[in-house]
Amino acid sequence: MRRDFYRGLENEAITLKDRGTYKYFKYNTGALDGKINVENFGEEIVLCSNNYLGLANNPEIIRAAREALDRYGAGATSVRFICGTYDIHRKLEEKTARFLNMEASLSYTSCWAANTACIPALLSDGDAVISDELNHASIIDGIRLCKAQRYRYKNNDMDDLKAKLGEAKAAGARTMLIATDGVFSMDGFIANLQAVCDLADEYGALVMVDDSHAVGFMGERGRGTHEHCGVMGRVDVITGTLGKALGGASGGYTSARQEIVDLLRQRSRPYLFSNSLAPAICTASIKVLDILSKSTALRDKVHENTSYFRAELSRLGFDVPESTHPIVPVMLYDANVAQEFARRALEKGVYVVGFLYPVVPMGKARIRTQVSAGHSKQDLDFAIKVFAEIKKEMGI
Repeated sequence: MRRDFYRGLENEAITLKDRGTYKYFKYNTGALDGKINVENFGEEIVLCSNNYLGLANNPEIIRAAREALDRYGAGATSVRFICGTYDIHRKLEEKTARFLNMEASLSYTSCWAANTACIPALLSDGDAVISDELNHASIIDGIRLCKAQRYRYKNNDMDDLKAKLGEAKAAGARTMLIATDGVFSMDGFIANLQAVCDLADEYGALVMVDDSHAVGFMGERGRGTHEHCGVMGRVDVITGTLGKALGGASGGYTSARQEIVDLLRQRSRPYLFSNSLAPAICTASIKVLDILSKSTALRDKVHENTSYFRAELSRLGFDVPESTHPIVPVMLYDANVAQEFARRALEKGVYVVGFLYPVVPMGKARIRTQVSAGHSKQDLDFAIKVFAEIKKEMGI
């Protein structure tokens, strides 16, 4: 029996390799800026990182983390309700709420933890959750953990969302929660939050937004998609990460009205039963929020770089879905083509990754590039040159 089990695993790996969807891993050997050293390849321009604001190796942030190590040690060694709550947790949560224009915040070890904590804690039998079909896997898992009735609407399709809200209401749902990504991370599409909030008002529903790919650089002051879409004050719950634009370490948060945060402190299992966020990450993230509250220079830079890079790739004839977000997918459709494109790019000095099924739908393979404020124009020009060369070599 055990032999058959392991043979089945081996066969599954072979099948993934034959389909071109097997994922290979590379090891970095230094700090991340617009470039990074990759084991066996050397220095590469990074176009696959969530380091949107180029803050992952910022000296001020590193200094803040180092000071926390000296004062608080390497870790909290406990969950929050025992002895793992530090004054810097409170400070980070207060600053996060203030930055997002929300009443209160709660920190988690990741946004995955925040999403799987929030939905089951807020919803139960007799409630309903209505989720966009392209939501992040952590939202999907959070929904699976709750006892509410589940509905799924077509991506950013407000007619379908309205229909699902109608179904939930007709079924007698007590509380209805609309859950959506602020930015759909495989395509760089921005959720239509204005229409989502309008429908929520019409049906008396709550709105939850995972804004992991937006906070720090979307919106006039970088507050996120609720600012970008003009719905600040209308979104009930915002979840997000500290591991992307906000310094790139790890950690997540939920920001909401005080009543929701108070309930999550009592009920959310990842908060109650996981170690607290490491002190060094807290102080580093506090420094990030201080930097972003003072200036929009990094936000402005990433959008300037994005506009230039999108225009140049389109000029070369690549299929790039229209958006203004720093996620810039290069659609190649075939998994083996995407894998080969990424391999050639890495050999030429540009670090990109093929995105394949099941991360994206079958037949929608792509290179998902991500632009950073840490990229110079010379970095982007070099990457554009490499993409042009590979396009010609592969006959794309």
